[in-house]
Amino acid sequence: MPSPIEIHLHRAEKVLEVTFDDGKCFRLPAEYLRVESPSAEVKSQSIEQRQLVNGRKDVRIVGIEPVGNYAVRLKFDDLHETGIYSWEYLYLLGQQQQERWANYLLRLAKQGLVR
Repeated sequence: MPSPIEIHLHRAEKVLEVTFDDGKCFRLPAEYLRVESPSAEVKSQSIEQRQLVNGRKDVRIVGIEPVGNYAVRLKFDDLHETGIYSWEYLYLLGQQQQERWANYLLRLAKQGLVR
């Protein structure tokens, strides 16, 4: 499993940039990270059963706390701060960003919700 070598929060762009030691670099928008939170309140076994989080288009990351040497806790300005993002999960979110985001937008549309 690749490890991060650099994590940079681009506050103005609302993007967390994570560079891994295998050369991959992912730019993960705050909204994407918030709606894909690994917290128990959002997470479920399947994508279809996950709690659908909407209305977070303008959410910002206001804090990043290390959790041991395996993860970070992201704090969002909507007061959500219970998700612990492991390096493995951040890497997965980067790899699956297009697919997960498209699925999220589809689920929102099906329920008549907005970002």
